[in-house]
Parts: sequence; C-alpha cells; structure tokens
Amino acid sequence: MLRNTLIALAVATSLVACGKPPGAAEGAAKGDDKKAVKLLIAPEDVLTVHSDALASGPVITGSVQPERRADLRAEVSAIVLQVLKENGEPVKKGDLLVRLDDTSIRDSLGSSEESVRNAKQVVDQAQRMLERNKTLRASGMTSMQALEDAEVRLNTAQSELAAARARAVGARQQLDRTLVRAPFDGIVSERKVSNGDTAQIGKELIKVIDPHSMRFEGLVSADKIGVVKVGQPVLFRVNGYPGQNFQGKVKRVDPAANAVTRQVEVLVEFTDSIQPRVAGLYAEGRVETETSDALMLPETAMIQAGDTSYAWRVRDNKLSKVNVVVGARDERTGHWQVKSGLASGDLVLRAPGSTVHDGQPVQLVTPKNLASAGDKSAAAKGN
Repeated sequence: MLRNTLIALAVATSLVACGKPPGAAEGAAKGDDKKAVKLLIAPEDVLTVHSDALASGPVITGSVQPERRADLRAEVSAIVLQVLKENGEPVKKGDLLVRLDDTSIRDSLGSSEESVRNAKQVVDQAQRMLERNKTLRASGMTSMQALEDAEVRLNTAQSELAAARARAVGARQQLDRTLVRAPFDGIVSERKVSNGDTAQIGKELIKVIDPHSMRFEGLVSADKIGVVKVGQPVLFRVNGYPGQNFQGKVKRVDPAANAVTRQVEVLVEFTDSIQPRVAGLYAEGRVETETSDALMLPETAMIQAGDTSYAWRVRDNKLSKVNVVVGARDERTGHWQVKSGLASGDLVLRAPGSTVHDGQPVQLVTPKNLASAGDKSAAAKGN
C-alpha cells in the first residue's frame, strides 16, 4: 500500500515539473482517441434535405358515420314476439328482423274483409233493383221517384263498399307492419328490444347501417370555413386505426353554423378503397386548402432537447450539431417543415445515435468497403 502511494506521488511530481496537472496525460490521450475515432456510415444512414410539397389548411374533427342508416321503429302498438338478428349480423334487403304480435290486427282484418263481402252483396242487390226499375219505367209501370230512389240506394251501397275496402287495406297494412324487415343490405348496428317487450308506436326497435357507405362527418371552425370548398382533398386519421392515414374530399359544406359551438359541418367522402367498417369512431385531420414548397425533414432525423430541436449535419467529412426551427407537420408523410438551420442539399444523419459528438470525423462507405474495414479491424485485433 505504501509503495503504491509513493509511486503515485512520484508520477504526480513529474507531471507538475513538466507543467501539466495530474491526469492531464491520461485525459489528453482519451481526447485524442475520441477525436480520432471515425464514424463509418452507409448511404442509407444519411439523407439529403430537399424541398417538398407541404399541404396546409383548417383542422377538421368529427366522426365516421354511414351515409345509409335506418333507425327502424314500431308503426303499430304490439308485443315483441321475436328478434331474429343480433348486433353485427349481416342482413339482406327484405330480411325479417323483428316480429310483432299480430293477433288483434288479424281480427280487425278479418272483420274488414267480412264487411267488404257484405257491402259487395248490397251493391249487387242495389244494382239489380236499379235495372228492374229502369225496365219498369220504360213500360210506364213505375214512377220516376222509385227509379231515383233505386239510384240513391246503389250510390250509397257503392260508397259503403269503398269504405269497407279502405278499412281492409288499412288492416292489411297494419298486419304487414308487424313484420319489420331490412330496408337495404347491411349489418345490424344496434338492437333496441327483446322478446316480450311492449312496442308502442314510434319505439326504436333495431338499427341497420351500410358499412360500405362510410363518410367523415366533421366540424370546421367558422373562422376558417371561408377557405373550404367542395372537392378539396382531406387527409385524416381515425381512432382505432393507428399509423394509418385516410384520404377523402369535401362533398358538402353546410350553409349554417351551429349556434352554440360556432362550427360548420363538413361532409367528407372517402376517395380510397380502404375504409373503416366501424361507425362512430373519432376522426381528426386537415382540409388541404393550399400547398406550398418547404424544406421537410423526417422526425427520426431530429432530436428534441427541451424546447430545442437539432440535427446532425455531415459536411467536409465531419459531423456538426445544427439547431433547427421547425414549423408545421405534414400529416401525409409525418415530416416536419424546417424554417431555419438547414438548407436544401444538406446531408444529415437519418437516425443519429447517442454516441455521436460535434466535430466527429465520418467516412461514407459502401457495404463492400464496410465489410473490408471490418475484416481489417478483426485482423488487427487478432494480432
């Protein structure tokens, strides 16, 4: 222990005599080694900063909803006998969805049809009576009053027949309304009743939507609605589909703003074949009202340090740390607009690591040269 201490003091004394503090030699050696280490990078490790189209416009938020949707309600007061479809089941146009109790309606229909038969018999009898009176009147064997009375009875009987037929038609329509059918091809989105429920007129029974008719029903601030036009492209994301962008175009702009929120509804139809199949999902995007050229940089090439962003530029075979000021983010590509710090044509690291430092020498190599360098390094270590 004492020997080690004496050796350390001797080294320190010699360093002081040379005008260097203790540890300076070791630190200088490490610094020289650090500066001497070259960073070997392949072409795919760097990217060239260039101008690209940056779309800008007002933000639009809302939800994805089907254009074809039907909220089927009870048109007669009856007991629910059977619900034949569950949520999520596909249906075809005309498929039976809900069956209501039709007992009382069938009784009414039977009574109406019997009234029609009786009224028809009365009409036939009144018609024969009128023909007989006409014959007798032609031979002078009856009065004109009798002929007119026969005509009145026939007209009355025909009116009663028409009324009976109307009641029968109404009862038949009521009977048809006890069978709730799908209005179009789609899926059941919401079942509202169960077997045994009492369905009053207007009660919600079941909802059917067409998943192939989805559209983005969004809202835009009234302050920005002046630049929104029909046909403009819209890029948006849908909650539940992470990392996926959907494209559409403005189909319709409502002529009135909401009195409370001061927002205007904008309908956006999908322009690509990929569409969400679930209704009601939250969506957010941007109406691309204008496009301009701007320097763009991927998010992976930038490093955030608090409120400051910087990138590593390669110039003259050296790395330099460059502070950049970013602007808007392009939702289509995920790249950020570079307002200052870099120029078109600059070469930057695509995904810089944590070990790089300012002024570090770099060497751009091809995969073949990189393999050769690796072999030489391995051979040197072996020796």
